[in-house]
Amino acid sequence: MRAAESVQNMANVVVVGAQWGDEGKGKIVDWLSTSADVVVRFQGGHNAGHTLVIGGKVYKLALLPSGIVRPGKLSVIGNGVVLDPEHLVKEIAALRADGVTISPENLKIAENVTLILPLHRELDAHREQAAGAGTKIGTTMRGIGPAYEDKVGRRGIRLMDIAEPDSLDDKIARVLAHHNPLRRGLGIGEVDGVVLRKLLLSLAPQLLPFMDVAWQRLTDLRRAGKRILFEGAQGALLDVDHGTYPFVTSSNTVAAAAATGSGLGPGAIGYVLGIAKAYTTRVGGGPFPTELDNEIGRRIGERGHEFGTNTGRPRRCGWFDAVAVRQAVATSGINGLALTKLDILDGFETLNICTAYELDGKHIDHMPAAQATQARLKPVYETMPGWSGSTQGARSWADLPAQAVKYVRRIEELTQAPVAIASTSPERDDTILVHDPFQD
Repeated sequence: MRAAESVQNMANVVVVGAQWGDEGKGKIVDWLSTSADVVVRFQGGHNAGHTLVIGGKVYKLALLPSGIVRPGKLSVIGNGVVLDPEHLVKEIAALRADGVTISPENLKIAENVTLILPLHRELDAHREQAAGAGTKIGTTMRGIGPAYEDKVGRRGIRLMDIAEPDSLDDKIARVLAHHNPLRRGLGIGEVDGVVLRKLLLSLAPQLLPFMDVAWQRLTDLRRAGKRILFEGAQGALLDVDHGTYPFVTSSNTVAAAAATGSGLGPGAIGYVLGIAKAYTTRVGGGPFPTELDNEIGRRIGERGHEFGTNTGRPRRCGWFDAVAVRQAVATSGINGLALTKLDILDGFETLNICTAYELDGKHIDHMPAAQATQARLKPVYETMPGWSGSTQGARSWADLPAQAVKYVRRIEELTQAPVAIASTSPERDDTILVHDPFQD
């Protein structure tokens, strides 16, 4: 095939989590990034971490797109992200210390990205710590929610604002007109605008060289035939509209957010790849119908090293929930799944898959929107035989035990989505490719 024809047959790819986050998106994005020219982070903040294992070396990312560790790739932080400037400066420094090259040549930040301020972190922590049992959201207390609140409240301070010191005072006055009365009511000390201004301007020289008109650059790159990989954070079940509200994140995590969070229209999205573990995990509060608060759940968690990349919090573990993933397939328009951590299930005599929920004695085929209803759900399981052989490091279907293949096929049937990729270890090359998402 000639090069021009090859470019025409390549599709931009959106990678989204198909569960409650922590599905292993980092490895898959890194794996796909070799075929991409640009990697775009389009929502969330530094509450979501990606762990990459490359040649035995571990990289832990929070804000930076996964493509940043790959030479020759352009990484873009889109306008849909809320950016903690202090954290970003530290993350860049840490990666540079690990030998990763980061410069304005390979990292661009949207000029209209909203900044997370210290006052956002403080408010987030106060709310979570003051919440009573049963009302805690399980937030990371990193200021993500309050920053999004200020964004939609039209009082947020954006990256471009620190490039214009003469008008920054008005921006600070606007945000403090909201936050200082709120802080007084909560018994928190007021924020000094002069101190906040000094902090922002001290960070400006380290941030502004990366600032760019992201939507325009991405439009030009797309027209030039460059392949774009859109990287989401969290998972579709944490979407502020379509997730298990109120136990959700503060942004839209479904695939459609790639368009608004990058400044490109929906036509820029070609293939949607949903990432799902071969089992299910969740961090923080909220409904989890297949949760295993027993020895099996602990066994899965220990074998899967289920602890938050950035928080260290242990993840709740349970059986694969086909109902929830099927719902994510629908709300994100997922074309194919990347099934991760299949190797963690090696050695289980039997495996359960949730095929429906029982609600007040009746079977239903979806996750209801009401919080009280979600709390009453009971999983309806289908039991399958496990496998005694190892799947770890498998790179083709022929390397998998027969029962492992049957397990994957059943997941495809129940979720109504084909498995395009299967991952059998944290190592990048331990991957089974069924369909290349970058091919139309």
